[in-house]
Amino acid sequence: MKKFVIAAAALSAISAPAFAQEASNFGGAKIGAVVGYDKVRLEVEDEGGSKDGFLYGLTAGYDFDLGTAVIGVEAEIADSTTKERQSDLLVLGDEASISASRDLYIGARVGFPVSQNVLLYAKGGYTNAKVKAVYDDGVDRLSGSDELDGWRIGAGAEYVMASTFARIEYRYSEYDANNDFGVAIEPSRHQVAVVGGFRF
Repeated sequence: MKKFVIAAAALSAISAPAFAQEASNFGGAKIGAVVGYDKVRLEVEDEGGSKDGFLYGLTAGYDFDLGTAVIGVEAEIADSTTKERQSDLLVLGDEASISASRDLYIGARVGFPVSQNVLLYAKGGYTNAKVKAVYDDGVDRLSGSDELDGWRIGAGAEYVMASTFARIEYRYSEYDANNDFGVAIEPSRHQVAVVGGFRF
């Protein structure tokens, strides 16, 4: 019995450091690709509508692992296929469209590990979206663009491995109604994004 207790204690002493080495560290630099679902909603004078599209882009950031919590900063550049078209607005056969374009984001996040490899987190920061508008009546074609400032909040889950990571997150963004189009539009967007990349 005494030999068994000694053997068990020795095994615990050997396996404990091994377990510590296997524990993941959520800190460090990260770079990855972003894909997902994009839903943009526009409201003009109490009337609104929404359109769906495909989100794609790149992200980079740095996380600090504090043990019981993780804090980090990140930046993202993305684009979207979301576009709304309308015809016969002013004259028969004309067409107007408004489309979401380049979207920049910079912000912070805070997360809490729920296992060796899984982190739950919330995020928030500044976003700047570019919107393009085109009107074509068959004779003249007018186009323009504007950049809208806004804020973003979100939450998600991240899975980390030795040199890679993957996450899924929901984000909500709201933008300033002031623009150069002369119409007080109130844009907002919902996104579900999948991110995958490398850790350094």
